[in-house]
Amino acid sequence: MAPISGSFDYDLVVIGGGSGGLACAKEAVGHGAKVAVLDFVKPSPRGTKWGLGGTCVNVGCIPKKLMHQASLLGEGIHEAQAYGWSVNPEQVAIDWAAVTEAVQNHIKSVNWVTRVDLRDKKVEYVNGLGYFRDPHNVVAVLKNGTERVLNAKHVVIAVGGRPRYPNIPGAIEYGITSDDIFSMPTAPGKTLVVGAGYIGLECAGFLKGFGYDATVMVRSIVLRGFDQQMADIVASAMAEKGIGFLFKTVPTSVEKTAEGRLLVKYRNSEGVEGSDVYDTVLFAIGRTALTEDLQLPSAGVKFNQDNKKVPVNEREETNVEGVYAVGDVIDGQPELTPVAILAGRLLARRIFGGGEDLMDYRDVATTVFTPLEYGCVGMSEEAAVQEFGEDNVEVFHAYYKPTEFFVPQKSVRYCYLKAVAHRDGDQKVLGLHYVGPVAGEVIQGFAAALKCGLTMKILMNTVGIHPTTAEEFTRLNITKRSGVDPTPASCCS
Repeated sequence: MAPISGSFDYDLVVIGGGSGGLACAKEAVGHGAKVAVLDFVKPSPRGTKWGLGGTCVNVGCIPKKLMHQASLLGEGIHEAQAYGWSVNPEQVAIDWAAVTEAVQNHIKSVNWVTRVDLRDKKVEYVNGLGYFRDPHNVVAVLKNGTERVLNAKHVVIAVGGRPRYPNIPGAIEYGITSDDIFSMPTAPGKTLVVGAGYIGLECAGFLKGFGYDATVMVRSIVLRGFDQQMADIVASAMAEKGIGFLFKTVPTSVEKTAEGRLLVKYRNSEGVEGSDVYDTVLFAIGRTALTEDLQLPSAGVKFNQDNKKVPVNEREETNVEGVYAVGDVIDGQPELTPVAILAGRLLARRIFGGGEDLMDYRDVATTVFTPLEYGCVGMSEEAAVQEFGEDNVEVFHAYYKPTEFFVPQKSVRYCYLKAVAHRDGDQKVLGLHYVGPVAGEVIQGFAAALKCGLTMKILMNTVGIHPTTAEEFTRLNITKRSGVDPTPASCCS
């Protein structure tokens, strides 16, 4: 696009104070730009609000990981007895008020540090809801209802998204979402999680770990978009821990009972109806981009009418000169915090620092923090077969036994990993998949190797660190095609 001419009050205005928007703003200031960030959080239907920092900090990655860790600690206390610690498992119980207070105190500290960081870096923070008057004028609606116009040469849309509710009676009145679960004033009790994406499974996982009855309602498949063999393993591992699943089922209504509990009526794919009573119903059926308030047509910015997301080109440019988008609001790209952060930084470097590097949305590693975690990077087995053909894809796989599972005799039934590779030559690795403990820590390093062109030849000639679960990738040698049992007989040979 041609350079933008004219005089402006700001070099950059960012609409949205989440991970991607803040990263873009701070990077731009580092290159000498005058920058303002607009951020405003509308309360959830249950009235939940939070501070600066976006979904990840307040109602996403951070509180989720802390809750997951709390759940793992409870499990670890039970295991400690087998290792010789004098503990009474009967006295181990979660204090919901205590854990939510601890999590919220940490979040508030991050909110504060984020505001101080913006001040120190000379990024102007405007606590207002932004909308476009035209491509270079953004209006901030402040908390007192007054409006302020910010005139900018460049505008970045980084508003992210919020959870959706199903269009059924009682959903909004009585249900909650991930916006609410981490700060609920009372313990959730028996919980129905509607939705089997990673958010739904993670919530069900830590709730069960806390000792609450948890059931997942699955409309179609578990972990859509992920490798389906691994998704089935994750679900089976959760079921082994006592988490219930209602497959091929959708809710039809939520009603409050005379006792103050929630009666959920549902129907499966065969038309069979059923019902059950819960204390909490958590909807995790997807998210909608927060673009409706932006008045995008006023700026001429096109957006997807179905999911409200904004299409961009490889430079994060919208169809309007000087208007860009980063993060979860982008149509067709991964909704992950590290993706938004890197894309925001690279965008700012291109606009203000003379950079040319583009965001690479391929081969992005991620982890699902279920009780037994799932980490992956690259292509699923299905995607590789679809693109290259079954005869041109080799899948190396293995079950394994984490050393730390031996003494407490934890189930190793679902500890499994695989590498999806080209079949010819040195067998370039297309995807790596791992179900087991600390999956995020395991997969991160291999993600860098995969982006560097990792091959099975290199992987097999890499010496592992023993005894770790990560070394199991270096021990892979059995292919699915061979039909040989991938279950190991020994951990040390």
